[in-house]
Amino acid sequence: MSVLPEVRDQSDSYSLLNLIQGAVITQAISVVAKLGIADVLADGPLSVEDIANRVGSDPRATHRILRVLSGHGVFAVRADGRFEHTPLSEKLREDVPDSMRGFALLMNHPMLWEEWGHLFTTVETGEPNLPKLRGMGALDFFHSTPEYAGVFFRAFGELSASETDPILAAYDFSQFNTVVDVIAGRGNLLAGILKQAPDVKGVLYDSEVATVDSPALFEAAGVADRLTIEHGGYLDKLPSGGDAYLFKHIIHDFSEADAVTALRNAREAIGPDGKLLVIEYVLPENNEKHLGHTIDLWLMLMLGAQERTLTQYTELFAKVGFKLIRAVSTSAPISIIEAIPA
Repeated sequence: MSVLPEVRDQSDSYSLLNLIQGAVITQAISVVAKLGIADVLADGPLSVEDIANRVGSDPRATHRILRVLSGHGVFAVRADGRFEHTPLSEKLREDVPDSMRGFALLMNHPMLWEEWGHLFTTVETGEPNLPKLRGMGALDFFHSTPEYAGVFFRAFGELSASETDPILAAYDFSQFNTVVDVIAGRGNLLAGILKQAPDVKGVLYDSEVATVDSPALFEAAGVADRLTIEHGGYLDKLPSGGDAYLFKHIIHDFSEADAVTALRNAREAIGPDGKLLVIEYVLPENNEKHLGHTIDLWLMLMLGAQERTLTQYTELFAKVGFKLIRAVSTSAPISIIEAIPA
């Protein structure tokens, strides 16, 4: 009589294996995004043959990649074998609000994969590796590689744009007279604020290059008559006279020293009754799952910068004469951190 071997519980091993293979799923999503499969399914279900014919791919290979993604809720297969959209795959379309197609394309870029291949060195040394790998800082590197820069900034631009409506829904900007949006790029959020609060004036502050398309954006939003554009750099003195100074996804890009400089500039410019509004991922004090934790690794790898907990923001603000009042959660993974002059 044979003795059957004891069956071990291997569920933890296979759960870990699924996480380890996450890079495979990332690549698969990136490939279908590059092919434009989500766009050709916009009008309804299609067979694999029709999909492949429309996007110029191999039918058998297309079936295999869609089969994998369907198991993760990205696309679904009908009983007749045709593939159709799910809520997740809809966000890979080019033409939908809050599209993540740009981010999917970024995650397939060979330069990005090369950078993440050096994460070990950053963890080992505690220093950002992009300057070592590229021989220059991140901004200089982006200027030298316009194709990659276009893919990179489009991806993070899409992510930032998806946060505008949650911010406007969570916070009342009508309490202010003048909102100064610091390093605001084209100014999408400020345009939304001025539309939400018709009595508020706005100051868009960034470099001349970053704001070249801003007048047309604010004209289209119907708020150009309440906008002033002023030019300057990241660590320059800020326009005075505002009663709200807004930093969205800016402070997390800075070293501790540069963050102190930028916030001190805001402290010098702000009126006694003004408010500092820092919009960032606020890391939970424990290690629960949060998008900010993964973005924090990007910052560590590329810039030597970091995301922060609310306690860390409290300490940072205190260094420059601000008192943290509250953090307003939004339906996105970001929060509006509100502080006043101490």
